[in-house]
Amino acid sequence: MAIRLIVKDPDPVLREVAKEVTKFNSNLHKLLKDMAETMYDAEGVGLAAPQVGILKRVIVVDVGDEHGLIEMVNPEIVESEGEQIGPEGCLSIPNLNGDVRRAQRIVVKGQDRNGETFTVEATDFLARAFQHEVDHLNGVLFTDIAIQLFDGAARDRRGGE
Repeated sequence: MAIRLIVKDPDPVLREVAKEVTKFNSNLHKLLKDMAETMYDAEGVGLAAPQVGILKRVIVVDVGDEHGLIEMVNPEIVESEGEQIGPEGCLSIPNLNGDVRRAQRIVVKGQDRNGETFTVEATDFLARAFQHEVDHLNGVLFTDIAIQLFDGAARDRRGGE
């Protein structure tokens, strides 16, 4: 495993649409391990492959709940309902946060590291994290859809994440 360099905005790779994964092999397994290690090292709750310069539809999410680390390949949000507005930040956009409107509940369908299909039903913060990471796979950053943006110091004063 290795900690990878996190790509920072305005690197153009963050604006690309990631490609579907078709090979489930040791290279993918290494990428997933490296992404998880990189996310934990950076104290994040999610990471998408484009954030480490890889244009593949791969994400890792761990919001510190009972789900633990979720690795998902070719994720697709297949259901969404409700609405929540809450704070978000991004490892690719340090020192900037914003309030973002997201679905309250989602169902995400994807594949595991071996190509087996599975779904995750997510609400609240986990739903927010999944939506944020899937956006990365489509070249969308939270700053594109934020209701309000503020610097990291302002977030700390507001008692956010």
